[in-house]
Amino acid sequence: MLQISQLDIPPGQSVRLRSVTWQQYKKILENLGHRRAVRLAYNNGKLEIMRPHAKQEDDKEIVSDLIKALLEELNIEFRSLGATTFERQTELKAIEPDQCFYIQNEKAIRGKRRIDLNQDPPPDLVLEMDAEARTHLEIYETLGIPELWQLSRSGLSMHQLQAGKYLTVEESALFTDLPIKDLIPYCLEQSRKLGRNIVMRDFRLWVRSNLR
Repeated sequence: MLQISQLDIPPGQSVRLRSVTWQQYKKILENLGHRRAVRLAYNNGKLEIMRPHAKQEDDKEIVSDLIKALLEELNIEFRSLGATTFERQTELKAIEPDQCFYIQNEKAIRGKRRIDLNQDPPPDLVLEMDAEARTHLEIYETLGIPELWQLSRSGLSMHQLQAGKYLTVEESALFTDLPIKDLIPYCLEQSRKLGRNIVMRDFRLWVRSNLR
């Protein structure tokens, strides 16, 4: 089998391998280690190895900061676990999202250093920052992720898990009565023009005003 160290994956590109066993996937994961520049997705023998580009990482950080600010203003406890590896060996599914949040299930994993989906709940919210290049709905459905946000050039798409399948929705179940679908892309675009800090400040003021 091709050695992963031999792969030269340009930023924003991915390599897809077929007929990869679960044991081979785990070995690749082990060899890559925790400090790596790629993210993996495994689906029943198919392995994708993707290297994020700078814009994708920058957008992820801004959107993550907006979500954190919103949760803080709402006084809701949460944990953001970044590109944590989530696996379900019995279903031969595994993935590392761009970002993920425990919100409603935060208390269930509070203080834990390792997450095992055989006994722990999945994150409540997962982000995919480049939906045109990387979409793994089937994996997220199988892992039981309640809500998935996908950001693409056309905007923000939100999906909620209902009866084991994702349905595209207009409103987040986590942030009801807030125009998340329009608000997040708008703030992200403004951050590119005005800078992060001023947008975060105005966003917090907007949230406080609307909460009142």
